[in-house]
Amino acid sequence: MSEWKTICAVEDIPLLGARRVQRAKGPQVALFRTTADEVFALLDRCPHKAGPLSQGIVFGAAVACPLHNWTIELSTGCAREPDEGSTPRFSVRVEQGQVMLNLQELESIAIDLEPVKAGPCNRAKAC
Repeated sequence: MSEWKTICAVEDIPLLGARRVQRAKGPQVALFRTTADEVFALLDRCPHKAGPLSQGIVFGAAVACPLHNWTIELSTGCAREPDEGSTPRFSVRVEQGQVMLNLQELESIAIDLEPVKAGPCNRAKAC
């Protein structure tokens, strides 16, 4: 039986926006809310250049990556053509206005990837 972790209320996610969920390991998870109050969860990492999807523009059931405008489907994590690739998605449950994520998925999906880091690049190291 799956365990679910309550993350926030649906209203805590901006309409046509995102909220990030910090994890102990790996990149953050981005929660997205559509105008129909549907909630989706994706790894906060574009499949193209690891841009932070949570900072992108949500439209319909997709998000545009803020770095290079790749469009990612919220329900699948797949890039729309002509682009290719996908970012991992997480199961979401909404009960009584509360958003929950699957605890096993939070602790296992893409935990081996480096978290996305914002800010200036140290040129002495690879960015």
